[in-house]
Amino acid sequence: MSSPRQADLFDKDRPDPSDEDFETPTYYPDPDEIRAELHRILAEARGAKSVPWDRDRTALYRVIFPQMTNALPDEEGAQLRFAFIEEMKRLKAA
Repeated sequence: MSSPRQADLFDKDRPDPSDEDFETPTYYPDPDEIRAELHRILAEARGAKSVPWDRDRTALYRVIFPQMTNALPDEEGAQLRFAFIEEMKRLKAA
């Protein structure tokens, strides 16, 4: 028995993504969820005396943190990007 949340692989009632008139679903991130995640990452950085993440996680955050701020109002996103850059400078100097 399949889960009601799991789509049937052979479901014929669903639109076919290969059709020319298929509309790609659009994803809109929830600004409140994004904001919470950005503040969590920033709080981790602020609470650390040295970089609190391994090299891969640090590289990931350097890429996705600025991208995630694009889901917020411009001024708020700019403030969070600036705060993150400053924290990364501080941690690198430590």
